[in-house]
Amino acid sequence: VAIWHSCMVTAIINPLIVAFSASLLDQGEGDTGPFNTQTTLIFKHVVTNIGNAYNKHTGIFTAPVRGAYHFDCHILGHGNIVAGAFLLRNEEQIYVVYENPTSGTVSASNGASLLLEVGDQVFVRILAGPRIFDSQNHHNTFSGHLIFTM
Repeated sequence: VAIWHSCMVTAIINPLIVAFSASLLDQGEGDTGPFNTQTTLIFKHVVTNIGNAYNKHTGIFTAPVRGAYHFDCHILGHGNIVAGAFLLRNEEQIYVVYENPTSGTVSASNGASLLLEVGDQVFVRILAGPRIFDSQNHHNTFSGHLIFTM
């Protein structure tokens, strides 16, 4: 209890604590995609959103302060359909998260540490054509946190 209380007091005193973690589906299971164009994924099941910088309605993280941030993205594919997505800063592609299964279930992950300015946006877009699968096990996740301000 003392540790939790200490963390809560720190978060209230220091508004520069930023961290979020969300998974794709809030409930149920099913495929997302395929889409004809790249589409921003909206990770609806928010587990943590300290600082409220992640918007669960748009799927977009907006940097509240200038600093170094770290982001991770994990996706799950199944069958013989490609599973792929991009991690983007504003409209700049940073990394791809991609897997080409021949059968069964596969997952792919990637992460990046980025220098962000106030208002910069980070989000995940599924590629045109691929699909990903999610369930109550929350296989597809998008997370990030502020490492330090600059």
